[in-house]
Amino acid sequence: MKHEIILIGGGGHCKSCIDVIEQEKSFRIAGIIDVREKLNHMLLGYKVIGSDKDLQEIVKHYDKFLITVGQIKSPSIRIRLFNYMKKLHATLPTVISPLGYVSSHAHLGEGTIIMHGAVVNAGAIIGANCIINSKALIEHDAHIGDHCHIATGALINGGVQIDDETFVGSGSVCNEAIKIGKRVIISSGTKVKEDIPAKKVVS
Repeated sequence: MKHEIILIGGGGHCKSCIDVIEQEKSFRIAGIIDVREKLNHMLLGYKVIGSDKDLQEIVKHYDKFLITVGQIKSPSIRIRLFNYMKKLHATLPTVISPLGYVSSHAHLGEGTIIMHGAVVNAGAIIGANCIINSKALIEHDAHIGDHCHIATGALINGGVQIDDETFVGSGSVCNEAIKIGKRVIISSGTKVKEDIPAKKVVS
């Protein structure tokens, strides 16, 4: 039996999440939350059933939610929505694409999604409300904090420590065992060879 799930955010990242959920087959998408102006619009065959203001009522009828707002620079919207849904006692399941790989010796936090082709190897720890995007690699013993986005094709090598709310751009390479602080933004294609303090933009 499939569990019903509500998706919060109806943009481009939501489309990718829909595809992962359809392939994964554990959940049936019961609707999408987006801005009021898109009420009753369809996205890949699924209806926008409400806005943020309706969540307090919607959570009375559904218990599983996934935050499908994207995260390029600031994670603020995803954090706000995550904290609000926790306050409403909603369940935020982990979703793993069947076209990706997560070691049985890795740990994923709630509300995190592993997209198509991503690999999470043994001993890796990934926090809550993260996006591990298509073809990203999280190597052995890497630690990714909460509310992070590891973008398409990024390589996080063994033992790397990434603090909360950090964005690692597409095709970036983080050398083994380095430490990256909170709220760092790493531009696409960057080779990170040394530790980065919090709130830096690296390109």
